[in-house]
Amino acid sequence: MDMNMLLIQANNLVTGNATTLVQNAEEETMGFMDMAMKGGWIMAPLAILSFIAIWIFFERYFAIRKANKIDRNFMNMIRDYIKEGRIEAARSLCDQTDSPVARMIGKGINRIGRPLNDVNAAIENVGNMEISKLEKGLNVLASVAGGAPMIGFLGTVIGMIQAFYDMSKAGNNIDISNLSGGIYTAMVTTVAGLVVGIIAYFAYNILVSRVQKVIFKMETHTTDFMDLLNEPAK
Repeated sequence: MDMNMLLIQANNLVTGNATTLVQNAEEETMGFMDMAMKGGWIMAPLAILSFIAIWIFFERYFAIRKANKIDRNFMNMIRDYIKEGRIEAARSLCDQTDSPVARMIGKGINRIGRPLNDVNAAIENVGNMEISKLEKGLNVLASVAGGAPMIGFLGTVIGMIQAFYDMSKAGNNIDISNLSGGIYTAMVTTVAGLVVGIIAYFAYNILVSRVQKVIFKMETHTTDFMDLLNEPAK
């Protein structure tokens, strides 16, 4: 009986201690803002870079999405107008259509009557300018993808330097609490830098792939237009 009582008391003691530890752990759970504050001043540039990356992604995403939209009957109407000799109607249709393809075709229509090489060169010049507009900001996004992890690692180095400095100041009375500040800075900035870099990296590749789709559509319509101009010569 005494042995059973001892076992019950030991079990209650262990259970009580475990419950207390769990409660203390729940009370001491670090929130996101608390973690960010532990990262120190290095978190400020990382926050700015994350804002820039998110803003560029959504701004470019909707701009590229708009550029990719064009009426499927656009080239059919251009073809009919040109075959019927209604050049002004074709030019007016291009002016009313807000897309890179329409601006390229419109430039080609304005050059009708000149040598085909001149027409093609004019279309290519407009196409290069349109591609440059679509890619605006992508170099910044790529820089964020590469620079954010480096800034995070800079915070890691700063945090470790701080931790070793505190260790040297403590002498023989080293306490882990004295080192926590530097260690927090080292770990938090590393995570933050990697998170911002990963987000920017995927955002950059998503936008590049969408730009490539627009470029493919521009090239396809340009080829169709040049074939249309070549038809009377056959």
